[in-house]
Amino acid sequence: MFQQNTAPTPERRILRRAEVEAKTGFRRAHIYNLMKDGKFPKALRLGVRAVGWDSSEIDQWIIDRLKERV
Repeated sequence: MFQQNTAPTPERRILRRAEVEAKTGFRRAHIYNLMKDGKFPKALRLGVRAVGWDSSEIDQWIIDRLKERV
């Protein structure tokens, strides 16, 4: 039987601001300043007063920052 050696991809979901802050270590104002400067993934409008971020975009942003350390 054929067996693939691929790692399972993490579940793609929408992260709310508190989760993004916890993952990045940044606070609200810094996240929004980075977004304004085009240096952070844009938030998705979820409702009138709610936004969220694509988890895969945030994960990729973190991976890219870690690659810059080398």
